[in-house]
Amino acid sequence: MFTRRKPYRLLSVLIGMTLCPAASYGQASALPNKPVRIVVPNAAAGPNDFVGRMLAPKLSETLGQNVIVDNRPSANGVIGAELVAHATADGTVLAVGNSGTHAVNATLYKKPTYDPVRDFAAISEIIFSSLVLVANPKVQANNVTELIAEAKRAPGKLNIGVAGATGEIAGNLIKLQAHIELNNIPYKGGAPAVIAVISNESQLLLTLYSSLKGPIDSGKLKPIGVTGSRRDPQLPNVPTLAESGLDGYQVEFWVGIFAPAKTPAATVQALGREIVRIVNIPEVKERFVTAGYEVVASTPEQFTERVRRDTEKYRKIILESGMQQLD
Repeated sequence: MFTRRKPYRLLSVLIGMTLCPAASYGQASALPNKPVRIVVPNAAAGPNDFVGRMLAPKLSETLGQNVIVDNRPSANGVIGAELVAHATADGTVLAVGNSGTHAVNATLYKKPTYDPVRDFAAISEIIFSSLVLVANPKVQANNVTELIAEAKRAPGKLNIGVAGATGEIAGNLIKLQAHIELNNIPYKGGAPAVIAVISNESQLLLTLYSSLKGPIDSGKLKPIGVTGSRRDPQLPNVPTLAESGLDGYQVEFWVGIFAPAKTPAATVQALGREIVRIVNIPEVKERFVTAGYEVVASTPEQFTERVRRDTEKYRKIILESGMQQLD
């Protein structure tokens, strides 16, 4: 019996060896065969630029092509996102997008120049992070419950710094859920906002922990809460806002990779698999974690759902809080 089956086993092995290279070739052929441009809708430095520059050299090795990072800074990242939305859809132009450019902007502008769902093919969510609510030490409150009470005792007395669309969403959601008045004070970036709260020009700020570690460690700012669905691993003793009485509260800042909407599905899937592989390389993953982010490396389908879900969630907050811009 054994000797009669052996030829069939050998035939199965030979067929498998024949099919494997074909599958590998199929995936490789779906990847871009020309230089690739990764558009970052912000200036150099910061989480979006960080993601682009972490991916570019590894992706270049895989493709055997130059992969460049193209910074296109503008208010709320509109120019960079719009550029990719209307770019050639062959996988050679990609966008680093975040919760601001690809969830908030859809409703923030009354007449947006692009649609974050319709005009893009989501490839992979790379990283995400909670925001941290911090206060100047002169603020009496040491937790969210005390902060809400303080704000109700003196409506409109406390200023909250705004440094980006996701941070503004997070602050407005606190105001809506807690029924308190806080004055939004806009700043051109996280660094000026941090300085403003340290100097007590503003008393509160919601931003990424990576911008706050030094001031928190030195006691110049005190953490009040975090905005995610669970505690931040870097601040395990700081409760979430949901834990602190704001039931269901959750706002997270995320960064991912997008292509123009009409990019072939095979190319989107091939790029997604390769980007997930790169992000999970130990030294790459460690760089993200050390910088204060949680690594996701999701599939295109998972990322598409994340974008749809947050776009709709933030739409309600923007309209209810009156933060929509007319142009």
